[in-house]
Amino acid sequence: MRSGILGKKLGMTRILANDGRQYAITVLKVEPHQVLFHKTMEKHGYEAVVVGTVEAEEKKLTKPMQGYFKAFGGKFYKILKEFRVSLAEAPAAGEVYGADFFQSGQFVDVTGTSIGKGFAGGIKRHNFGGLRASHGVSVSHRSHGSTGNREDPGKVFKGKKMAGHLGNEKVTLQNMKIYGVDGDLLLIHGGVPGSEGSYVLVRDAVKRTQQQ
Repeated sequence: MRSGILGKKLGMTRILANDGRQYAITVLKVEPHQVLFHKTMEKHGYEAVVVGTVEAEEKKLTKPMQGYFKAFGGKFYKILKEFRVSLAEAPAAGEVYGADFFQSGQFVDVTGTSIGKGFAGGIKRHNFGGLRASHGVSVSHRSHGSTGNREDPGKVFKGKKMAGHLGNEKVTLQNMKIYGVDGDLLLIHGGVPGSEGSYVLVRDAVKRTQQQ
């Protein structure tokens, strides 16, 4: 497993291909990623690389973080990310990579924080059908109906689908296809989780090795 990248979601667009089809595309802006150091089995108990991206001003960082970055090359970053990888396949310390880390046609897994919807009802949250439009139903057409059954069992079971908090949680979409790479832009076929301006994690697909 290779390391991955963090991309800033700029939004969505569409591309008209030569075959006449339109493709929905999510555009990610990828800043240069620098490998700061390696974590080893002997010292840390596992193997990983620590990567910094999105350069920051020194004065805007805390003193401990300033010292941390000075120990690994002197560049300062807003975002630190650790990737569990085999050091035999990991990029060398100090190496810099960007959107060209991936190639067109490759399949990836994309992880982000979904857009928060706040408190949502059963219809929006679980795709319930709602109650009948007539025959005695008044005011509560979009309610989820009975939840506690009858005298037996006489309670609401844990996990019952009801109204509640929707969104704002970690979501991973697997086997997303990279439509293309254009400079520091990564074009992904389809929508990815997260709002515009948020950062999403892109890694090689774990369930699909064939690149086509």
